[in-house]
Amino acid sequence: MSKMKSNLHNSIKFIPKVAGIMILASLVLPNIFDITNHVKATSTQEAERAKLEAEYNALLKEIAEWENTLSTQKKESGSITGEINVLTSKIEKAKAEVKAKTIAINNISKDISQKNSTIVSLEEEIRREESSIAELLRKTNEYKDTTILHIILGDESLSEYYSDNDSYASIRVALKDSLDNLQNVKSKTEIEKKSLQEKQNAELDAKYELEQSKKQIELSESEKQKLLSISKNKESEYQKILSERQARAAQLRAALFSLRDTAAIPFGDALDYANLASKTTGVRPALVLAILEQESAYGANIGSCYLKDPVTGSGVGKNTGTPFANVMKPTRDVTPFLDITAKTGRDPYNTPVSCPIGGVGYGGAMGPSQFIPSTWKIFENRIAASVGAAVADPWIPYHAITATSMYLQDLGAGAQTYTAERNAACRYYSGRVCDTKSPPNTFYGNQVMAKAAAIQANIDIIEGI
Repeated sequence: MSKMKSNLHNSIKFIPKVAGIMILASLVLPNIFDITNHVKATSTQEAERAKLEAEYNALLKEIAEWENTLSTQKKESGSITGEINVLTSKIEKAKAEVKAKTIAINNISKDISQKNSTIVSLEEEIRREESSIAELLRKTNEYKDTTILHIILGDESLSEYYSDNDSYASIRVALKDSLDNLQNVKSKTEIEKKSLQEKQNAELDAKYELEQSKKQIELSESEKQKLLSISKNKESEYQKILSERQARAAQLRAALFSLRDTAAIPFGDALDYANLASKTTGVRPALVLAILEQESAYGANIGSCYLKDPVTGSGVGKNTGTPFANVMKPTRDVTPFLDITAKTGRDPYNTPVSCPIGGVGYGGAMGPSQFIPSTWKIFENRIAASVGAAVADPWIPYHAITATSMYLQDLGAGAQTYTAERNAACRYYSGRVCDTKSPPNTFYGNQVMAKAAAIQANIDIIEGI
């Protein structure tokens, strides 16, 4: 027994030292072996990045100069020559943007690669630390199994027993250090993963903007060639083109814009409302109108319901009379809904709201913006103040458009980047950023962004951009 205890004693004292040496070696030795190559590679990378950054900054300066030129030229346009100059400046500006975005994407891609490598290293360090902790815990349990009774009954002296206690204390200290280090590494890993997500979003934004700049070049080149084909002596031909554009813009403004659960309004009016809201929210009007268009399509496909029982929240389909059990969540939305309809002078049992989708969850969303009653109550004072009304009415287009713009602002769409807008759309739909997992919601964000691009093209025609 004495020999067994002596072996255990030595093993216990040896484990913390070995574990510490192994962990230290695993972290330090690779760096010693690779340090020369690493320094050389880092120096080359830094020089390359510095060169690209200088080129990128020069391109930003060029873009700003073209922007100033465009601003001056637009004020002086009104002739074929003037418009050709504007288009030429647009093309050159877009070309500079393409070059700048290409550099940005290249740098971001390198950052993403570096972040992935860092995360892999940190996760490997976590695995090593967890293995070390497991071994220390095993040795701690082995020591606990050797009770004081075994020691007293054996031939081990008390001095050896207290020496073993010192080893046990050393294990506990090593275990605490390992646990602290593990927590620290895990925190670093989470920070790196969050930074990686931000870089990936930045890359997606840059790629989207790159494609937009390329499309701008194609469109401007096409317009420029059309104008160049007109003789400079035939200003009447140019005036004819201007008249056609004005007629197209008027047609777009007058076109009816469908809204869910209320009458359609002219697109020009919807745009005016969205522009007014954008002045305070910073959300692109095209995105707001795309959300409303998406919800209108949902209404046409899924239909609307009427609340019939305020106790259970059940109701019926507006057009079919089909019974629905969960038209509105009674504990959350019925009371706010009754209050909203009373303030707006509507019959609560004959005012359309959304039906539950596929029998899952609840319906009850109201008007073009499709706010559930409890959410509308949160926004109603802000909406009323913004539109200058005593009562915010979810079925009045101006109020609904303002509400959508405000909500999208709260969801981060004011940043006006592709990922910010798409994530805001997904959160508008499901409460979460775009996610392909169950239940999927990315389709909604993608559809909204496609609609926003088409709507923006029409806005550009109307506003003569």
